[in-house]
Amino acid sequence: MSAKTFLIIIITFLSTLFLVSNTDAVSFNFLITDVKVSKLFVIGSGLLIGFILGLIVGRSKAKSTYLNDEESSKELSDDDRDYIS
Repeated sequence: MSAKTFLIIIITFLSTLFLVSNTDAVSFNFLITDVKVSKLFVIGSGLLIGFILGLIVGRSKAKSTYLNDEESSKELSDDDRDYIS
């Protein structure tokens, strides 16, 4: 098991434990009304939004296009060409 997988399991376990221990109702003033919502829902939705934003931001960027061999070989030094081949 890799360190990344182990870290994800630990974070998931701790966040689940935190969510289960906070089930009290809280009151929110939303525009003109008071809404009673469970802390579980508020914290869980915050975690979910953070996870989704982390996926969006952490995605790899589009791959850059590579030059064809003739163009790239013109820019390479002799040492670089020896290293590649």
